[in-house]
Amino acid sequence: MTTIRRFCCNDLLRFTSVNLDHLTETFNMSFYMTYLARWPDYFQVAEGPGKRIMGYIMGKVEGQGESWHGHVTAVTVAHEYRRQQLAKKLMNLLEEVSDKIDKAYFVDLFVRASNTPAIKMYEKLGYVIYRRVLRYYSGEEDGLDMRKALSRDVEKKSIIPLKRPITPDELEYD
Repeated sequence: MTTIRRFCCNDLLRFTSVNLDHLTETFNMSFYMTYLARWPDYFQVAEGPGKRIMGYIMGKVEGQGESWHGHVTAVTVAHEYRRQQLAKKLMNLLEEVSDKIDKAYFVDLFVRASNTPAIKMYEKLGYVIYRRVLRYYSGEEDGLDMRKALSRDVEKKSIIPLKRPITPDELEYD
């Protein structure tokens, strides 16, 4: 039985095994604590039998005007729990909070251009490649900014792809 619940401080001491995947970004403790304090509804954990952490999602809401959006900072599932649709459930939860509670226009995320399995999964969930960000990951690998329009974006303006790649310094940060 899997339980999805709000991430808590004690989970920071128990989720290391989930972050062992080489494609999962690992951050410092203060980064996780900031998300936990500022956007608790966007930080969820999937917990299995024996209180074992199976995966988690961490995100936030940001932007202004029609750029007001939910952002997936990290979503990852431990290798042994993949192919059980946990990532889909976690993504749906973040999308629901973004749409119904925060009234965002879209949800976005960044993914390594080489991470084909993740890109395919996001596409199955309704995300489109909005733009390529050159050398986004450690100044070496390109990132793809993927987006999914929410109910507030009736005309789907937020997901019209840009025609050219951008550099990290062109990104808007709030």
